[in-house]
Amino acid sequence: MAPTHGIHTIDTGFLRPHFDAAYLIVEQGRGAFVDCGTNHSVPRMLAALAANGLGAADVDWLILTHVHLDHAGGAGELIAQLPNAQLVVHPRGARHMIDPSKLWAGASAVYGEAVMEREYGRLRPIPAERVIEAVDSHVVDLAGRPLRCIDTPGHAKHHNTIHDARANVCFTGDVFGLSYREFDTERGAFILPTTSPVQFDPDALHASINRLVALKPTAMYLTHYNRVEEIDRLAADLHEQIDAMVALARAANQQPDRHATLVASLAQLYADRAAAHGWQGSRKDLLALLDGDIELNAQGLAVWLDS
Repeated sequence: MAPTHGIHTIDTGFLRPHFDAAYLIVEQGRGAFVDCGTNHSVPRMLAALAANGLGAADVDWLILTHVHLDHAGGAGELIAQLPNAQLVVHPRGARHMIDPSKLWAGASAVYGEAVMEREYGRLRPIPAERVIEAVDSHVVDLAGRPLRCIDTPGHAKHHNTIHDARANVCFTGDVFGLSYREFDTERGAFILPTTSPVQFDPDALHASINRLVALKPTAMYLTHYNRVEEIDRLAADLHEQIDAMVALARAANQQPDRHATLVASLAQLYADRAAAHGWQGSRKDLLALLDGDIELNAQGLAVWLDS
C-alpha cells in the first residue's frame, strides 16, 4: 500500500458518494485543505480535522485548484471557521472569492437559482486580506513542506494544480480529468476529460497534462475522484479523448440539433471506451454515473465551438 504522506481524502458529499473529493494534508501538526466542496461540505471538512487530531486553529491554508463551485463553493463558509487560515487561489479566481456575486450569477445562468440554493448554498465573501493570489510556481509553506502551485489552464483559465514534492503527487482539480472508482477494472482506472463551460481550450489542456506528466509524479489526486496512478497510460487516454471530443464537436456543429447530437456521440464514445477497458456495466449504469458530465462536456464544447 502506498504511503499516505499525511494526505487524507474527504468525500464532500456533493451529489453522490465518491463523486467530489477534497483533501487534507497534515504536516507536523499543521493542516492545509485542497479544495472544499460546497457550503454543505463544511461539517465534513471540520470532521476530517477532528479525525486526524487537528482543530480549526491548526489549519494554515485552504488552497483552491479553481473556483468552480464543486471545488470552491464552500470556501467562504470554511474560511470563516478557520481563524488562522488563508485562502490560496489563482489570480484570475481571487476576485470571485472576495466578491462572489458574478460567480453566483454565472453558475445560476447554467443551473438555475433553485438548484444553486439547494446544491451549493449562498456564497460567502472572503475578506481580501485573507486571500493570496498564487501565480505560477508560487510555493505554499506548510510547516516546512512546500506545496507548489502550477498554472494549468485548459479546463479553466484560473486553474492551478498543486504539486506536493514531499509525496511526489499532484492535486489536479479537473485538469487531469475524471476517474470514478465505479469504472475501475482489473486494467486499472478509467478516465475521461472534463470540458465543462466556459473556458475549455484543447491546446492548453494538452499542454497542461504534458507539464504535469513531466514532473513524474507517483500519483494524481483528482477531485472526481481520489487517487490514481499509472500516470502515463491515463495521460495518453486523456490526450486521445480530447482529440476525439473535439472531432465530435466539429462534426456535431454541422447538425440541426447540435447539442443532442453531441450528447449522443459523447455517450457513445465513453461507452465504447469503458467496454474496451473491461467495464461490464450497462448503458443505463453508464448514464447514471456520467449523465451530468456528458451534459456539461457537451455545453463546454459548444461554447468552445462558438468562441
